[in-house]
Amino acid sequence: MRAYNGLTMKLPSLFGGTRGLEAQIDLYFDKVQEAGLVFGRAMEIYLNRGVSGEFEELVRRVTAVEEEADDLRREIETQMTTHTLIPELREDVLSLIEQVDEVTNHYEAAVYSFYVQKPQIDEAYRDDFAELARMAQQTAEEMVTAARAFFRDLSAVRDHVKKVQFYESEADRITTRVGRQIYESTMDLARKMHLSSFLERLDSIADTAEDIGDKLSILTIKRMV
Repeated sequence: MRAYNGLTMKLPSLFGGTRGLEAQIDLYFDKVQEAGLVFGRAMEIYLNRGVSGEFEELVRRVTAVEEEADDLRREIETQMTTHTLIPELREDVLSLIEQVDEVTNHYEAAVYSFYVQKPQIDEAYRDDFAELARMAQQTAEEMVTAARAFFRDLSAVRDHVKKVQFYESEADRITTRVGRQIYESTMDLARKMHLSSFLERLDSIADTAEDIGDKLSILTIKRMV
């Protein structure tokens, strides 16, 4: 619905009433959220126990979910070329779906890098790493909610994008503060650089989600004009 001075106007469907495509996009967003939940649990386990059997299982699981999301994305892209879609938005929506896929890639890359490189995170920094992981996941979660709203309720997109921006700012704040503390510590330079790279990897999840939030804001304006 489009609102003007308290009145509402129904926006045209992006898919010409193609319910199957709408359902696939919903399922795709479900997979992105699932990857985030697995990522969050994996980080919690790693920071408390290191590379345990449960952590290894979560690494395999996030990879499986990422592959499922990729399959859905390809199906969606194929259907969008054969079903009715508002022409001026087709490329934008395809680009949006592909950009959201980067978030699941970041989730997988993050947990896999912890699995392979096994960074030793001092107890003094563990709570900060845990909070950064939560903020990154929350940024992406709000981004997915904003993306769902783009297809269902344009009036809700702005509120969720604002939350995306808030959580991304919190992730940046943690990254900057902890990075400064690490470089001011007495640990050797190689270890400082190693730990900082993991801060940046986690923060990149939030950065990517914010970029998508910005894109959604632009697409929403285009669709409401």
